Amino acid sequence: MKIFKIAALAAVLAGSSVAANAQSALNDILSSGTLKVGTTGDWDPMSVRDPATNSYKGYDIDVMTELASDLGVELEFVATDWKTLVSGVSSGQYHITGSASVSPARAKAAGYSDSYFALFTVPITQKINADRFKDWDDLNKADVKVAATLGTTQEQQVKRFFPDAEHRIVEAPARDFQEVLSGRADANITSNVEANKLVAKYDQLMIVPVSEGRAPTPIAMLLPQADQVWINYVNTWIALKNESGFFDELADKWALSVN
Repeated sequence: MKIFKIAALAAVLAGSSVAANAQSALNDILSSGTLKVGTTGDWDPMSVRDPATNSYKGYDIDVMTELASDLGVELEFVATDWKTLVSGVSSGQYHITGSASVSPARAKAAGYSDSYFALFTVPITQKINADRFKDWDDLNKADVKVAATLGTTQEQQVKRFFPDAEHRIVEAPARDFQEVLSGRADANITSNVEANKLVAKYDQLMIVPVSEGRAPTPIAMLLPQADQVWINYVNTWIALKNESGFFDELADKWALSVN
């Protein structure tokens, strides 16, 4: 009787394993021949969409191109925005996302890959405010308007870092830094990576010379939470690419300075 029960249990476990593989995004990707990636197209230099051609370029685009190549499948980018990034991967609109900051809120609904990069938060303002804003406390005042984009990590950080300031939360495709450029906000906060790109692109902007960046944050890809088969594959891939120097080469290519 015990032998029968053990054999029956083994059959159930084997069947569960087969079912898990059959339900995995990895199986769908290999069967369909297409890797679907959710990307916002508004995070320079990670993912930038050219509206004229509906094409994308950036660090994330290179990462996903390499992943699709190693899988031996075609690559399809699915346009999304920050407020629907998690729900898109959870509902199966795409198999994986580009880079996203790791947060407990997102982890409640989606799975994460291992991290392959980290960033921190800095404030941006116009150069005409150079004497007004020199550190974090200068922004936490009732007469200061600080912008953030709805659904981003920075939306929560603005409220936490600057409880005494006025918060201007804008919804994509509008962006927080555009509020600063227009004068509707005094400052916004973003990753040091995007900040470096913005001040290089817009001569009137500057990074507030704060004593140090805040909220060092690991970056990873979002995946379906219960799909351990797909998560394991992606984590193995990341580990191998780290060993080969792939991510270091991309960081140099896209000038992802952490200083």
